[in-house]
Amino acid sequence: MKVFVTGATGFIGTALVKELLNAGHQVLGLARSDASASALIAAGAEVHHGDLQDPDSLRSGAAVSDGVIHAGFIHDFSRFAEVCEIDRIAIETIGSTLAGSNRPFIVTSGTALVKPGTLATEDMASQHDVSKFPRVSEAAMDAFTTQGVRTAAIRLSPSVHGEGDHHGFVPILVNTARQKGVVAYIGDGQNRWNAVHRLDAVHLFRLALEHGEAGAKYHAVGDEAITVKAISEVIGRHLKLPVVSISQEEAAAHFGWFAMMAALDCPASSKFTQAQLHWHPSHPTLPQDLESGIYFK
Repeated sequence: MKVFVTGATGFIGTALVKELLNAGHQVLGLARSDASASALIAAGAEVHHGDLQDPDSLRSGAAVSDGVIHAGFIHDFSRFAEVCEIDRIAIETIGSTLAGSNRPFIVTSGTALVKPGTLATEDMASQHDVSKFPRVSEAAMDAFTTQGVRTAAIRLSPSVHGEGDHHGFVPILVNTARQKGVVAYIGDGQNRWNAVHRLDAVHLFRLALEHGEAGAKYHAVGDEAITVKAISEVIGRHLKLPVVSISQEEAAAHFGWFAMMAALDCPASSKFTQAQLHWHPSHPTLPQDLESGIYFK
């Protein structure tokens, strides 16, 4: 099928384009710059010039495609509420274009805030407070499930890891440690993250596109639960820096805006996803990627 992909030249998007092309699909990638367009052409994809903030470009890209994967997001946490609103409008624009067509529309979400403190499962609705975390991707998508769109959400792990990960949560921990001269975790560090290799994640996007059920939520989770202390200890060993515990009160000064994520306890399961879509993570785990040294070059 011809698949319109937003975020097609990002860390996940570049691997996703390759995954789709290798499976025999055509890819129409959204590009907002000449550099992005050139990268798409080099990968073997078609170029659709536009932007997440240009509804007309989203509308026209979706209109000529057999399915859409919305993997784009503006990762500017200094104006997070604004970019979440851009994301909502983009989803509604694409969804309204696909209404009544039964074409697949895959939206990107996350596992981190589904139900912090417990093992999150696919049947759980997200519990996050939108006044504090205003990203509403799933809610925006769900509105089109009853309008003849085969919607599905891929809930990505907090850490989507692998070669080329320069801006994710692990690089933030590594860069903060280099800047501060210590590797810090909050409290006893037993709060847990889940993780997935980006090549496993993009394989799941494709399976959801091809076989996903309308309204389904799928978990891109390879490692269900890794403590932040364990992650910190590997970072400390590779950087040869001390690993220390800091209090919740000290966390804001140490981590800045990232303090909330550094303290979050968010284990998650992908058992339903694996059974439903026959998806089985096969690439390196986060501990394996950390030990390989790719984050310390």
